[in-house]
Amino acid sequence: MNRMGVLKKELLAHLRSRRIMRRGRTATTAGQTRGQIIGAISIRDRPAEIEDRAVPGHWEGDLLSGSKNSHIATLVERRSRFVMLVKVKGKDSDSVVGALIHQVQNLPNGLMTSLTWHRGIELAYHHKFTVATDVSVYFCDPQSPLSAFASQKPAG
Repeated sequence: MNRMGVLKKELLAHLRSRRIMRRGRTATTAGQTRGQIIGAISIRDRPAEIEDRAVPGHWEGDLLSGSKNSHIATLVERRSRFVMLVKVKGKDSDSVVGALIHQVQNLPNGLMTSLTWHRGIELAYHHKFTVATDVSVYFCDPQSPLSAFASQKPAG
């Protein structure tokens, strides 16, 4: 690294926000719907039967991104811990919801009654999924997407 690069890095470390670009104090994202999931039902509002894992048919899901722009949705049944992997063409909401709808419609009726999803914008069209599959969708709380799953005890 040349001298200018080292100097620039040292000067950036002294910025209050630690960012190259500064933002005004009044700049805010309040009121913007960008990046938000409209009509999301919190994990806290799930029925009690989902929490205790006594009844099968309740699933957890997340989207994994791999190399070369590849994506896989993971679905885990909460009682049996059975795992399904769903290949997804892209991480946009249309692709993810379309792939999940196709997968759930190929399952026997009643095998999936609810889905708890990590809070990701890829399931922004969750209403479309619910209408097509009759599966309720719940989302983890903002800023703590893993806490809801990590604190759960395994079935047994």
